[in-house]
Amino acid sequence: MATNYVQEGKVMEFTAGSALSSGDVVVIGGLIGVVVADVANGAQGQAAVEGVFNLPKVDAAVIAAGEQVIYDVSAGEIDDSSATPASGDIVKAGIAFEAKGATTGETIAVKINAGQSTITA
Repeated sequence: MATNYVQEGKVMEFTAGSALSSGDVVVIGGLIGVVVADVANGAQGQAAVEGVFNLPKVDAAVIAAGEQVIYDVSAGEIDDSSATPASGDIVKAGIAFEAKGATTGETIAVKINAGQSTITA
């Protein structure tokens, strides 16, 4: 193994800006992560930054399987690629692993951080 190896890179530590529960989405720089275990406000936590997770979806979003998706920070939900991202939203937050139409209260399976993640200006 390389002498400069650190870890697999599937989990990243972060400092919680509010109390979070396991399964919540957290923004870490230009990535989204899924909180592994409950974490108190101000405490160190861990978030998965790889994998496929069921995440809340914007009700009006129509998303095709394989579509690059946006994480709408203000809504705390996944939106389709045709949405206009607001400042702070994570574009290229992942790839939809299933198709979902405009429905209320749905989740969508997303491979998080697939593709280059960037934050809008």
